[in-house]
Amino acid sequence: MNYWLMKSEPEVYSIAELQQQCETIWDGVRNYQARNFLRQMQVGDLAFFYHSNTNPPGIVGLMRVLKTGIVDQSQFDPNSQYYDSKSTPESPRWQTVVVEFVETFPHTILLSTLKEKFTPEELMVVRQGHRLSVMPVSEEVALKILVMKISGHS
Repeated sequence: MNYWLMKSEPEVYSIAELQQQCETIWDGVRNYQARNFLRQMQVGDLAFFYHSNTNPPGIVGLMRVLKTGIVDQSQFDPNSQYYDSKSTPESPRWQTVVVEFVETFPHTILLSTLKEKFTPEELMVVRQGHRLSVMPVSEEVALKILVMKISGHS
């Protein structure tokens, strides 16, 4: 099993919406490195749900990868903000995953706390100017984050 961190602005898609819907397709990723990370995911992998572009940002919960290798249909919709005119159904450029809700953390693990506990080499989200919406998390770091959730660090 692998661990990931996946970011979403709560106004765009929140952990509460995922909890209500139980599962969702993680569409709209339009960064090649983030897409490549999505392509590496396997069924059963766990992902930390990170609320970005909010005050304060941080990890708010956990989700599990249900399906992989899904073609992101938003790339074909000219009315979608995620439309890609260079992508075709015969040769799609954007793949994604379906995730399911696992849990909402009792307290947000704040970005400021993550910066205190982890170096930029250990956890990509604490790097200055890091804008990837999907990134890997090592098992060692993931287990520390899960302990932080239990111990109530925010």
